Amino acid sequence: MLHWARDRAREAGLRSVSPGTGAALRLLAASVDAKAVAEIGTGTGVSGIHLLHGMRPDGVLTTVDPEPEHQQFARQAFRACGFASNRARFIPGRALDVLPRLADAGYDLVFCDGDRLEFLDYLAESLRLLRPGGLVVFEGVFANGRTVDSGPQPTEVLRLRELLRAVRESQELVPSLLPVGDGLLCAVKR
Repeated sequence: MLHWARDRAREAGLRSVSPGTGAALRLLAASVDAKAVAEIGTGTGVSGIHLLHGMRPDGVLTTVDPEPEHQQFARQAFRACGFASNRARFIPGRALDVLPRLADAGYDLVFCDGDRLEFLDYLAESLRLLRPGGLVVFEGVFANGRTVDSGPQPTEVLRLRELLRAVRESQELVPSLLPVGDGLLCAVKR
């Protein structure tokens, strides 16, 4: 089913997480015994499948995406993988409009794979959403190697650098940068 979801992503011109990133997401969800996970950027469900496999059997994935048709692909992929429909809650909309409506300290893990220009804002929302000991995870922080390149960079890369600095300097977080896929920035909330 992952191949089907990856094919749908490719057809729609979307990035999907690499197999290594997916394995890391599964491990991270299992390591915090995740019952409630928020995902920013549903895509066609590739990352959601990995997260659901790592979560507790009674866990619920809340996934936010501005494109309802992408969420339809994800819904089909989750069903085909054997996940009951009550294991995922699909919320169409812009992340920064939806996240403020989610419960404070109600989540074990927040996975951010949406608009990289909004990652710093996602960090602020994630700190509110996560319980102590919860994890925030950002996908794609290497930006295909551009975050470490010394030349002039587009706004997206400058924002990613700001995110990396903010996470590193935060007294509230214990961070690690995993070199899987296009870079997975993980941090545990104290």
